[in-house]
Amino acid sequence: MTHDVCGPGTIGIFKQEFGEDAKVWDREKVVIIPDHYIFTSDERANRNVDILRDFCEEQKIKYFYDIKDLSDFRANPDYKGVCHIALAQEGHCRPGEVLLGTDSHTCNAGAFGQFATGIGNTDAGFVMGTGKALLKVPPTIRFVLDGEMPPYLLAKDLILQIIGEISVSGATYRSMEFVGSTIESLTMEERMTLCNMVIEAGGKNGVVPADETTFKYLEGKTSVEYEPVYSDAQARFYSDYRFDVSKLEPVVAKPHSPDNRALARECKDVKIDRVYIGSCTGGKTEDFIAAAKVFLASGKKVKVPTFLVPATQKVWMDVYSLPVPGSGGKTCSQIFEEAGCDTPASPNCGACLGGPRDTYARMNEPTASRDLHGVLREMSSVLPFSFVDRLFFGDLKVMYLDAEAAVRSTMQRGPLMHLKLNNSPLLGFPDKQQRPFAFARELASSVRNQSHFIVETAIGARGTRSEWEL
Repeated sequence: MTHDVCGPGTIGIFKQEFGEDAKVWDREKVVIIPDHYIFTSDERANRNVDILRDFCEEQKIKYFYDIKDLSDFRANPDYKGVCHIALAQEGHCRPGEVLLGTDSHTCNAGAFGQFATGIGNTDAGFVMGTGKALLKVPPTIRFVLDGEMPPYLLAKDLILQIIGEISVSGATYRSMEFVGSTIESLTMEERMTLCNMVIEAGGKNGVVPADETTFKYLEGKTSVEYEPVYSDAQARFYSDYRFDVSKLEPVVAKPHSPDNRALARECKDVKIDRVYIGSCTGGKTEDFIAAAKVFLASGKKVKVPTFLVPATQKVWMDVYSLPVPGSGGKTCSQIFEEAGCDTPASPNCGACLGGPRDTYARMNEPTASRDLHGVLREMSSVLPFSFVDRLFFGDLKVMYLDAEAAVRSTMQRGPLMHLKLNNSPLLGFPDKQQRPFAFARELASSVRNQSHFIVETAIGARGTRSEWEL
């Protein structure tokens, strides 16, 4: 699986290594889903979707969830929305299979007893050509969750509890297996939330053993036969963690790390500026119903801008059609409107990866899939005619740059700020051919190995200041 952010790069690798006229190894096992930068006027973002469209037509890819009419997503029956939830809803997540995707949250599909993990564009390009990938078998950490889940807890509380316990590197290149009576009682959407965030603990993949809940969800979604795989009685685990869920409290991850765990009640006095309900982790039907119940119980209107981004077309329709339990027949959309929330947006990744300047709900501090420094911010693809005054690493002034140096700033994956400076030789690095990531890393390591830097720019009489860590 690939999408509009990584798809063009993956296609480029595939053609480079296998030839311009090469065919993918199996056109029915490649899934391409535009979802990240869809509802934007940005030319480069639109170009990415065009590249996907041309490739899928050329290769006769069976599962390409295209969108052509950006003015009304409902006019595009093929368009689905966020890839990880769309994969599940369209029957691509099946027990016992392997799913490789060019996105870190591909592990979402582990909820189905599927080995699902994220890979880079280079690996994906070779998978397209050969249907093969070289993977080490990861050792497994088992998480046993037992006890009746209180009504005030969600699966998000469970995974944040776990990440807070083991840290963001506690499961690095390990499989995280979730078992126990609590897990067996979870819905498929809740299991997806659990597996979605194993990458935030460094996990290679997450897995929930397939059961009747899994099989029932898949009824009518796929005609492909599958064979579930389970840990046997002789299985040995790297380590075991056990939780009595009945004793847990709601938790949050404070900035700037998913393992910066705190009890929700400890944060009751924290002032918030905006609210964002959405993402592959928190934009499913049950997530919106849970939010609607909170609004319904409070009977109050929101005091800050509250943005709603359903993950997929199906979720969007559910928001407008399904009655919320205990509401007297009201739908989520009606409850949100009465509470003063923004109108539910078109299904897509929204602000989760930043995005072009017209990305819906950018510049937020949301509770989405991650709370990392430098993510979910305005991503200015170009600061036109802006001039860099000075560049600092920590408190160390490094240099003054040429006043004519325009800065291009791009953000890709993770909490990394990638810089590319044009028309300005800097520490002897090539200015136009240097890859932004390599440039930033070399620049950081060249000055006392500092990784914290501040960029100050002057635009006319106005100044901007950005603070980042590599």
